[in-house]
Amino acid sequence: QVQFVESGGGLVQPGGSLRLSCAASGSIFSIYPMAWYRQAPGTQRESVAVLMTDTTTRYADSVKGRFTISRDNAKNTLYLQMISLKPMDTAIYYCNKYPPRGAPWGQGAQVTVSS
Repeated sequence: QVQFVESGGGLVQPGGSLRLSCAASGSIFSIYPMAWYRQAPGTQRESVAVLMTDTTTRYADSVKGRFTISRDNAKNTLYLQMISLKPMDTAIYYCNKYPPRGAPWGQGAQVTVSS
């Protein structure tokens, strides 16, 4: 069963940048659409960026123009480049298949945007 390990989170000031990484235990990125999700306290987990197998991308309106999803198939790694971060981006970020059926969630990466 595929497993995901997210990394790269941290504390950043508003306007700052971070790059998240997601290492997968198998070569799945060319087989399944992948996505980054986030969950803020008291809210439901939501998808913010989707990468289809044909490399087309989709973004939530709240992150469009600021977040970029990409992958490195050779490294079995998914990335999320985040710029112009806002306090509203504070959440735990997860990667998973899109939709996330049949794959367990990793521990996530905490992103905190605060001055």
